[in-house]
Amino acid sequence: MIELYYWPTPNGHKITIFLEEAELEYEIYPIDIRVGDQFKPEFLNISPNNRMPAIIDRHPSDLGDAISVFESGAILQYLAEKTGKFLPTALRDRTNVMQWLFWQMGGLGPMAGQNHHFSQYAPEKIPYAIDRYVKETNRLYGVLNHQLEGKDYITGEYSIADMASYPWVLLHKHQQQNIEDFPNLQAWLQRIGDRPAVIRAYERAKPFANQPTITEESKKILFGQTAENLQTNK
Repeated sequence: MIELYYWPTPNGHKITIFLEEAELEYEIYPIDIRVGDQFKPEFLNISPNNRMPAIIDRHPSDLGDAISVFESGAILQYLAEKTGKFLPTALRDRTNVMQWLFWQMGGLGPMAGQNHHFSQYAPEKIPYAIDRYVKETNRLYGVLNHQLEGKDYITGEYSIADMASYPWVLLHKHQQQNIEDFPNLQAWLQRIGDRPAVIRAYERAKPFANQPTITEESKKILFGQTAENLQTNK
């Protein structure tokens, strides 16, 4: 049994996609980031960076005690290694998947996230910041569009690299990107979105996604935290 500590964000969707694709048994434990669940001591015990998603595997492959994992990329790698799915074992193929996983973790996710923040949530609209991140997101879309030339999936075979990037590219309208400018990316987006497991993953999100939108108080919780907050929530 996998315990998934989750909220329906792009990083949360990565993990439900994998779990559905691999047909692993799991249970969702909601971490409502709008009200500060991510700062509760019991969650910090498994995710010291106070970010979801995180998992606890009650039956790890070494047959030892339960193991917890935080950071969505690390979770995808862990689950892929646990199941032997969606991560090749051959050196060159595995390296290729891992470099594109890290590309998403270090590039597409953070840049698109800043795009979202300055375009939608920042209390002051700063043209330079918005332009900076919209353009960088556009560049990254171009990189991925080029990589997908002649391929169904990022590295040829469907993998955790695709699962990591899909939930971010799905939000292209929020990132002020015209997906029609990237035909390979557009076809890839449709191809993944049609997968039954991906459809199921997003169905699992609906009970949480349909709740009230972010308020001004929520923004203070999401965007106003410092190291002191970690101390006061212990």
